[in-house]
Amino acid sequence: MAENITAPDWVAQTKGENPALFSELDTLLRALDRYFNLENLPNSTEDIAGRNFYEEIVTARDAILGVLSILEAVIPENRKNAYWFQKFAETKYLSARTVDAFREDLYRQDTPEKGLYLLYDSFINMKGLITDISRSGHISYTGFLNVGNLVSKEIHENAFFNPFRTKMNPEFDVITNPAISNIVRSLKDRDEKKHISIIYLYLFRFIRIMSFIELTSQRSVSLSSSLLLLVLLRSEIVFFQGYIDKVSRKLGNPELQMLLRTIAYQFSMETRRVYQQELKNIQRKRASVHFRGKIENSHGILKNLTEQSIVQLSQHYSPALRGEEVFASFMTRVEQSLRLREDIHVLHAFTAMFCARSDNPKERLKCFESLRNYMLYFESFTFRMLRHDDYEEFSMFFHDLGAMKKDTMTGQEFPKVLDRVKHFKIFLETTLRHLGNRTELTGKPLDKVRIESLINQYL
Repeated sequence: MAENITAPDWVAQTKGENPALFSELDTLLRALDRYFNLENLPNSTEDIAGRNFYEEIVTARDAILGVLSILEAVIPENRKNAYWFQKFAETKYLSARTVDAFREDLYRQDTPEKGLYLLYDSFINMKGLITDISRSGHISYTGFLNVGNLVSKEIHENAFFNPFRTKMNPEFDVITNPAISNIVRSLKDRDEKKHISIIYLYLFRFIRIMSFIELTSQRSVSLSSSLLLLVLLRSEIVFFQGYIDKVSRKLGNPELQMLLRTIAYQFSMETRRVYQQELKNIQRKRASVHFRGKIENSHGILKNLTEQSIVQLSQHYSPALRGEEVFASFMTRVEQSLRLREDIHVLHAFTAMFCARSDNPKERLKCFESLRNYMLYFESFTFRMLRHDDYEEFSMFFHDLGAMKKDTMTGQEFPKVLDRVKHFKIFLETTLRHLGNRTELTGKPLDKVRIESLINQYL
């Protein structure tokens, strides 16, 4: 019986046919391990002992379902049938001694096939366990950690599919752009070549992780997996920053040292924005219509940051290299600043319009709808371009206005609404003045045609 489900050769074949699925499997397993470390979760640390970890355990269950869906896709149908027949036979027909012999053979993990089956078997059992304990509706801190220990144990003890076997896995951690590979190969200093290679590998790992974040799906499993991948990025970025801190002291080139420290600083600022602002206590807001938007915004911020860092580092060695040669949809910092300035001008125009027409109930309601509709665009495409210091004010205003109902526009509370919009309008004017002082915008005129077009689009 054991020979049927552990017949060799098919794992190498299915890996060759499904490289993206095995890369995603590697990433999700890594994310599940890191997820049970509370330091990686974007949650408040207050009252951990008394907190209900139900939402966290449901997120883990969904991610485990994601792992199982990948395993179901890569294990051939006849192999799965053999596995399930074996499970059935264990409970109905086989003696305890025969079952023990089969299990011992599987646990030996002397072939990739056995490693894959063991992973499949473990995660099926884990799914059943988590599904059962989640029915209680209340998961203690200790219970959450205990599940995490079991998940991590199964991942780390797998001989062939443990993503932590090496710091960098040559099967998945690769520099995917030929121009950057050429830069690394051209470096003469051995130590510099080694360190810069590892920095690039970290950055391209971030890109790989983010490639598996689904931005369009509303399915619970997809959203949970995407959140787990963002948690994984937080953990990976901490290692990345520590590596840069260590390396920057060893490199003899002051200009390169400064660049690496700048990149590390940018990551510290933007990760604070993502995990302490955008995703803060996100699992307490699973039912919110904004949940997917928060995932999308966080992805956009980190993707832009990673791409900018790769291009910055590459231009240190090859100044003529353009960002579009590395990433098809790359926007330079100048382009981002221009877009941000124009979009804030439009936002300011709508707040000014709202204030100017506040005396007419019908017109103010119309302006309110236009402003809110434009805010949805701004949240989806422009939020990620805001600097850390500005983000909080924008986020609070958007939250406050988004929570208001149409009835508020004609009720007794309207003066408070108007006062809130007026204060935000003044804040926008200050923000636009600061934007105007950016060096990259000096001498760059406003695109008034685009601004007018956006205004007309949302009127």
